Amino acid sequence: MWKRNKENKDTIFPVTIDKLEKLLVDKFNNNPNLKFSKYNINDKKVAVFFIDYQVEIDKIQQSLLQPLLNMDKKITNSTLLYELPLNSGSTSHTLQDVLEKLVIGEVFIYIELESEIVSFSMILKESRNIEKAETESLVLGPKISFTESLSKNMNIVRSRIISKDLVFEEVKIGHLSPRDVRLVYLKSIANEVDVNTMRQRLNELDVDEIEDTIVLKQFMEDSQTNLFPQFVETELPDRFTYNITRGKIGVLVENSPTAFIAPATLFSFLESTEDLYMRWQAGSFLRIMRFMAMIFSVLITPTYVAAVTYQYAIIPTQLLISIGQSRAAVPFPPIFEALLLEFLLELLREAGARLPTKVGQTMGIVGGIVIGQAAVEAGLTSNILIIVVAMSALSSFTTPSYLFGTTVRIIRFPLIVLAGILGLLGIAFGLCWLIIHMLRLTSLGRPYLAPLYPLQIKDFNKVFFRAPLNYSSRRAKTYRPKSIIRFNKKDAKQKRDIDE
Repeated sequence: MWKRNKENKDTIFPVTIDKLEKLLVDKFNNNPNLKFSKYNINDKKVAVFFIDYQVEIDKIQQSLLQPLLNMDKKITNSTLLYELPLNSGSTSHTLQDVLEKLVIGEVFIYIELESEIVSFSMILKESRNIEKAETESLVLGPKISFTESLSKNMNIVRSRIISKDLVFEEVKIGHLSPRDVRLVYLKSIANEVDVNTMRQRLNELDVDEIEDTIVLKQFMEDSQTNLFPQFVETELPDRFTYNITRGKIGVLVENSPTAFIAPATLFSFLESTEDLYMRWQAGSFLRIMRFMAMIFSVLITPTYVAAVTYQYAIIPTQLLISIGQSRAAVPFPPIFEALLLEFLLELLREAGARLPTKVGQTMGIVGGIVIGQAAVEAGLTSNILIIVVAMSALSSFTTPSYLFGTTVRIIRFPLIVLAGILGLLGIAFGLCWLIIHMLRLTSLGRPYLAPLYPLQIKDFNKVFFRAPLNYSSRRAKTYRPKSIIRFNKKDAKQKRDIDE
């Protein structure tokens, strides 16, 4: 998207206070929250105005109005900036600047017929305290999560990455409701091409408002119509900073408790920082298990439908007899039976997520048991398919990323339809299309299936399993960081020898 033409920002100053008041009242449609006060101070007419619910009223009274009314010096803009006990003063020359600053919580002081106006930032910010992460649960490692306060989130990141190379680039997005955005990266490590690409996409974005980081992420992705998420979203500061130190780029948004990281690959959504806090054997086991669970979740139900409908020969005889007995009373074909159960499971999951926590947990457990048992007794489905669908659902919940887990569940439905129509050939066709599709997909211009395509065997120990720390001295080449070396193994070994 391209930026639209900027509005006329011609200055209106100097102007009389009465005319300024009338102009502002008209601009804000007689909003009663616009407070406009007039004073005579040392033979100067002075106006103070602000939007009351956006500012700290007590601070205005104590730090601005009292010193201003008691000022015995000649009132000038320079006097206001340097004599008032406030350190966030600035000047504006245009009406557009005044309007933009008013709505975010700045207080203005105007001396009649001056060519510029002085403002001070007294923004009233409401935000919750730092709490435990909800959507990304960890057994080991830090439990804190990002909050809706951008300043708090930046402070958390800075406390975890104490480096002069850490950059927070400021960007404002939105014409109707501007919102602060920060582009975060390590200047000495992040690839300059990736940084420029992300910066360009942010600066060229032409929207009225951004509701949340997840919405901004969809605008920034290489393909907005694609089902697969192309950037990793997270509410965990440790996951965010871990990726920043590996050469990736992060984005923080005001009033959003979630950040996103780019570029990403398919395998980025199966990684968890919890793998780092375990022994490398356990971390590798969990990472491989998630990868296998993703494949299992996508294929097990379609394979069942294909085998029961067409390919009986691949089922062991004893199991085939059990399946035949369980399906004897079911009047529907396997494809309809599987789609019905998958749909009911998604209904239960969505209902459990929307209900209050305690009620939702009860609804998920009791609803699953009652509906499953009733469906079997009514002859709507077989008990073996219930087991298959339940295993498929459990496998999809192992992915650390909620959005990617949702993608995995959606992919199952067209594969089930293909399996019911063409059997195993339909599944093979669907998988081939899926792989070709992912081969063409990119994230910030980087291949989505890296390091499988293009092949980077040396990066396998950072993606498919976790190598011991002594063998992880290099960053992944997949993201082409400026600096590949994380630490020098020889120097570390020599230092240990000296210490011993």
